[in-house]
Amino acid sequence: MKGSVEVEDLSVVFKRRDQYGPLLVLESTSFKINSGEFVCLLGPSGCGKSTILNLIAGFLKPTKGRVLVDGQLVEKPGADRGFVFQQYSLLPWKTTFENVEFGLKIRGISRVERTELVNDYLNRVGLYKYRHSYPHQLSGGMQQRASIVRALVNSPSVLLMDEPFAALDAQTRHMMQELLLNIWSDLKSTVIFVTHDIEEAIFLSDRILVMGVRPGRIKETVVVNLDRPRHIDTMLSPDFVNLNRQVFELIREETLKSMELG
Repeated sequence: MKGSVEVEDLSVVFKRRDQYGPLLVLESTSFKINSGEFVCLLGPSGCGKSTILNLIAGFLKPTKGRVLVDGQLVEKPGADRGFVFQQYSLLPWKTTFENVEFGLKIRGISRVERTELVNDYLNRVGLYKYRHSYPHQLSGGMQQRASIVRALVNSPSVLLMDEPFAALDAQTRHMMQELLLNIWSDLKSTVIFVTHDIEEAIFLSDRILVMGVRPGRIKETVVVNLDRPRHIDTMLSPDFVNLNRQVFELIREETLKSMELG
């Protein structure tokens, strides 16, 4: 299986044109993610979660250290890594079908194969009957479903997700979480998921990498030993509640530090 990720001694410094000088965002951050694993990055605002995601995607270059995907050094974006953003990123002038097939078209996949693949993925997420609809005709949840399958249809070995459900209402968010787990269970891509939501991190992941305040680092790794498949009722179990309490205390410590730092 493909999809292993190694982050080795990453540090990132952003230059600023103000009296405060350079900003150290990440410092000496290292971790490994196994093929097919679902890992959440969790931490207070400004701790560098999205920066790590952008480094793995190849959108940013580290000041120090390196990122390897399947043993290969990440130097630029690639088709082996799909990205789902927080904001719906569909092209407004294209239909749902055209948005999802866009990457396949660029890669030169034949029209017959594109059609078969796109229709299959749209069926998986209940969007087939909306394949000719434009983004403005879809709800927020439907747009995000389309964004997810647009990333998955290219068969990435690693799926990077930056708070993709943050803008959704609670009910839709829970439905999208279950849908994502169902798709991941079928495809077994590696998923690295950024979130601020403790319950979401526990519900989705195999492991949670809890990050400390700036400069960002991995404070602790929490293993989520909850049975799969998971459903909303899982959140009511004693094991879930205990994990929630454990992670909450870790996050609370870091949030208080960030408030003290201003």
